[in-house]
Amino acid sequence: MRETRSDGDLLRAIAADGDRRAFEELYRRYAPWLLARLRGRCADAGLVDDVVQETFLAVWRGTARYREEGDVAGWLWRIGSRRLIDALRGDGARGRLRQALSHLRHRDEVSAEERVLAGVEHGDLAGALVRLSPELRAVLQATVIDGLTTREAAVLLGIPPGTVKTRAMRARKQLREALA
Repeated sequence: MRETRSDGDLLRAIAADGDRRAFEELYRRYAPWLLARLRGRCADAGLVDDVVQETFLAVWRGTARYREEGDVAGWLWRIGSRRLIDALRGDGARGRLRQALSHLRHRDEVSAEERVLAGVEHGDLAGALVRLSPELRAVLQATVIDGLTTREAAVLLGIPPGTVKTRAMRARKQLREALA
């Protein structure tokens, strides 16, 4: 029979050795609980899922450090609830990006990102990018330049994830044809 390690032992193993098994055990132990608690505070299941992932990423990367004061559940709750508040306020990086791009979409002037895309110094690529529709360019910008996932790009652009995938595929196809 396998001995169950304490929360403190798991966190020390994660911090000292980057012990993946310890991390997985801590995640299995607390992620469902944190998810349920945060869903009680926010109806956006996708946002809550992201916050839980960001919380555990902070533990894995060591950006959140447990000082062995209080219980681990309370510590994780503080991290997760703060991240949820930041996300709901739009203070997170994704919120700021979404806000900035939404302002750009409603202006007539070309955004800095579009100027950079159009100014790529690889000759035909710049022309091919300019010839893409604004919808296809926006998907490329979100997924390639900004590095967002399909789901994040969908939230940012206000379209379904399937549409993001379809537009990304169309954009790549048009670029391949233009550069062939």
